Amino acid sequence: MKLRQLHGSSLALAITLALIVKALILFGLWKAFFSAPQTKHMRMPTATVEQHLLAPHPPPESKK
Repeated sequence: MKLRQLHGSSLALAITLALIVKALILFGLWKAFFSAPQTKHMRMPTATVEQHLLAPHPPPESKK
């Protein structure tokens, strides 16, 4: 019975640590990429967004 209790608590500890590590990674990614918007209040000029999203891309160069 003691062995099963120890195994259960070590499993719970491992799961808890994994969840804490995942939460820290997600927080780090959010802080690095999403916490500082390009403009205040996320308002960007429509023309700038259209130009960035709808601009034709040059065809990739083929190597011979």
